[in-house]
Amino acid sequence: MNLQDGIDKAGSPMRMLWKPGAQPWNPEVVEKEYVGWREEQKAWHEGVAISDLSHHMYDLFIEGPDATKLLKAVTANNYEKFAIGQAKQIVPVNADGFIVTDGILLRRAENEYTLSGVPASQHWVQWHGEQGGYDVTFRTDPSSAFRKDGKDPALFRYQLQGPQAQELVESVFGGPLPPTKFFHTADVTLDGRTFRALRHGMAGQAGYEFIGDGADAPYVKNALVKAGESFGLVHVGALAYTTASVESGWIPSPTPAIYTHPGLAEYRRWLPFFGIEGQRPLHGSFYSDDIEDYYVTPYELGYGRLVHLDHDFIGREALQEAKDSVRFQKVTLVFDNDDVREFVEADNGFVLSYARNRIETKDGLAGTTYHTASLAPYDAVIALSLIDLEHATPGTQVEVVWGDHPGPGTPAGADLGLPRIRATVQPAPYNEHARTQYRRD
Repeated sequence: MNLQDGIDKAGSPMRMLWKPGAQPWNPEVVEKEYVGWREEQKAWHEGVAISDLSHHMYDLFIEGPDATKLLKAVTANNYEKFAIGQAKQIVPVNADGFIVTDGILLRRAENEYTLSGVPASQHWVQWHGEQGGYDVTFRTDPSSAFRKDGKDPALFRYQLQGPQAQELVESVFGGPLPPTKFFHTADVTLDGRTFRALRHGMAGQAGYEFIGDGADAPYVKNALVKAGESFGLVHVGALAYTTASVESGWIPSPTPAIYTHPGLAEYRRWLPFFGIEGQRPLHGSFYSDDIEDYYVTPYELGYGRLVHLDHDFIGREALQEAKDSVRFQKVTLVFDNDDVREFVEADNGFVLSYARNRIETKDGLAGTTYHTASLAPYDAVIALSLIDLEHATPGTQVEVVWGDHPGPGTPAGADLGLPRIRATVQPAPYNEHARTQYRRD
């Protein structure tokens, strides 16, 4: 069954995707908590933490003479300044300039790339590569949620972050790693095992992400954990890990703009129904019968710095116009703690939601939430959100309508009696280091 079959059977994309009460996603094959979500969040702010990212990443390995040509044709990024060993957040958009979903692209060699993350971007690249006759080959390694062969991931990914991360890394490797710019990699060797060290940290803290052959995973992880004992290394569980992107300003799940465009009908028939595009649920107090009301542009997600209009690619003309017609700004909402205690159900004090909840002012709808979570270091529940430009000034007071609209069959403007939570607009990223210093080098 393909995605178009699922849409046709349901009657519309919204009838297919709208699932009130949907449980939030958690990384696969990772314990929910190791020492408690509060202590795990605290570790990457004050000490050092390790996160195992090996199982929830979906990898597409792209190789061949036309690899760069293909990527230039289907994303808005600059490939003229893309060094071997560098990683980039890619921006694929549809013909109307709305984002498909970003991904992390690592250039391994002149014509070899690894595209990782939520698989909507991998699907986009692979389909256009196959349909366009490009001289490229593709090899996929799905996330553990979709891997059917029972094998371990092809790559390991272990992330060390926090103020003590650098000192821990030096103790493991016997000295400093080679000087590395932000989002660039260096080849490192540990007892004869060679892998990559990506200078990266999810929440704006210092750190590295180590990426290598899955066969070396147990040895490398054991070495990091053993060396980390003297530093008080804390293993980050699934609950705490999902919160890092909220304070660092990354929206992990924009709705892929692929459900309605007539020119993508064959693409929808190629996509599986039981994949990310057919199964990632929508819910919350903001509901519209039209899936296009959930589409956003890269500029509205804060990705304008990644867009380069100096080459031809799908959606280029639309992005030229979208640049001057931005509707929303990405912000952080800080919830009122008294309202949270009164209206929000928490699991052991922990709140996590990907609901698209209405953000309202006295004039009505002003935006929607995208990712809401508890952040113990700030003693707050915060929501990464998109809001109308006129309400995006830090300090603006708004209300979040908390709960789920029933979906199709109930008027979008009906009074559902859902509670309202007071909130204050603040910048995104919320983490000051991530906002001001993260990408300086």
